[in-house]
Amino acid sequence: MNILIPISVLIIALAFVVLVIFLARTLKSLTVTLDNVAKTVDGLETQLNGVTSETAQLLHKTNKLAEDVQTKAASLNTVFSAVQDLGSSIHNVNESVRKVTEKITTGAERQSENISQAVQWGNVAINLWEKWKVKKSSVDSTQHASQRRQYQ
Repeated sequence: MNILIPISVLIIALAFVVLVIFLARTLKSLTVTLDNVAKTVDGLETQLNGVTSETAQLLHKTNKLAEDVQTKAASLNTVFSAVQDLGSSIHNVNESVRKVTEKITTGAERQSENISQAVQWGNVAINLWEKWKVKKSSVDSTQHASQRRQYQ
């Protein structure tokens, strides 16, 4: 039995050595993996700083653009106000023209009989004038004919 204890101790020592070797390998592999993770995190931090600065620049430009749009929108308000005033003026002119047209139409309807009589009197006057011209030309031609006879 004396032999069993040293053999047992030897087996336990060998098992401990194997355990330590595998544990050391695992820890070394874990160290390499953690180093890679640290490098990756450093790269991500650098990229994140770049993204952060680009985001800050973008936000600054967006704020400037918003101010510019607000300024231009305020400028356009005066244009829209002027267009609205122009529309109101045109509407007022249209209303005035409509009222004047209604007055003229109403007056023309009231005066239509007088206008009709004036046209008839005008036609009568033209007919009389034409008849007078015809009569005068016949009198003139008669006088010319008698004067020709006298000279012959």
